[in-house]
Amino acid sequence: MPSPIRRIAINTGGGDAPGLNAVIRAAAIAAANRGWECYGIREGFNGIFFPERYPEGGVIRLNRDRVRGIAHLGGTVLGTTNKGNPLHFPLKMPDGSVKEVDRSDEVLEFFAKKELDALISIGGDGSLTIANALSQKGLRVVGVPKTIDNDLDKTQTTFGFDTAVAFATECMDRLHSTAESHQRIMVVEVMGRYAGWIALHAGISGGAHAILIPEIPFNLEKVAAKIRERDTHGRLYSLVMVAEGAQPADGHRAVMAPAEVGHAERLGGIGEQVAQALQYLTGKDTRLVVLGHLLRGGSPTTFDRLAALRFGAAAVRALDEGQRGVMVALAFPNVKYVPLEEVAGRMKGVPMDSDTLLTGRDLGICFGD
Repeated sequence: MPSPIRRIAINTGGGDAPGLNAVIRAAAIAAANRGWECYGIREGFNGIFFPERYPEGGVIRLNRDRVRGIAHLGGTVLGTTNKGNPLHFPLKMPDGSVKEVDRSDEVLEFFAKKELDALISIGGDGSLTIANALSQKGLRVVGVPKTIDNDLDKTQTTFGFDTAVAFATECMDRLHSTAESHQRIMVVEVMGRYAGWIALHAGISGGAHAILIPEIPFNLEKVAAKIRERDTHGRLYSLVMVAEGAQPADGHRAVMAPAEVGHAERLGGIGEQVAQALQYLTGKDTRLVVLGHLLRGGSPTTFDRLAALRFGAAAVRALDEGQRGVMVALAFPNVKYVPLEEVAGRMKGVPMDSDTLLTGRDLGICFGD
């Protein structure tokens, strides 16, 4: 029988996503309603490793007043980072080199010292991989799936995705009129890492004529042929949606910064490559729009806000029920618990039999294959 809960901690890791504050609010209030104390760890686990960086300390009390009125806000009141993995923590050596060290035992020691009984870890694949490792070391952990990329396995969707898609779709709506006015090709690059969910959903919803995603290596001559075909029918403009991780069939992904000790490679630049190539292949005036971090900011949509509130409450409910080493996941219409070990290190890409992808093909959208 697990020991009773008295104090829990929450942290947010990886890239920010609309809905993080809603999770924090729901979890803090659900904990308070059970008589538990709730604390927030600053910037992933940095609040534990570097408490001197924060005027209020690296760990703050999340009482009802502290989380009042934050559910609609973007970002995270706790801050976040994608460079503080305690399993592979970058440490600068005396000779100036950087070495990765395992500081996970320090996390467990901190929880024991502060008498924190459990952790709610809110994050994407990297954060939940860390959560799984801490769980296997004995920490009571419940994970909450967060990513605008929607690339986490074992959940039908993640919060943050709907908001990102809604904004990207709005941008596509605006670009149709300016592209048609100037008879241009507009190339729109969106985030998504190695999965094409944002590009696929926003591209179809926003009326893209070609969509390039990581799961389908593309041939730009086929995209150019689609554009020429539109020209012959008097449709003298085209919109091309490109996921940042898309790659040509005969080439490589565009990378702005390679992987380093402590953090993964930074994707970007494929939109520029596609725009230049299409202008050369078609002779048409071409412009590029990179939405980038605009997709991460802003208030969550109703869907994401409700999903985040449900996740936060479900995480506390899971702990109250004695669950540990699990992730709360959406399985419409309910929330279920999935073992973290079934999620850690796994990515959910767009399957080739996806109904959404098939819808795009039925609509005549070119995927470059």
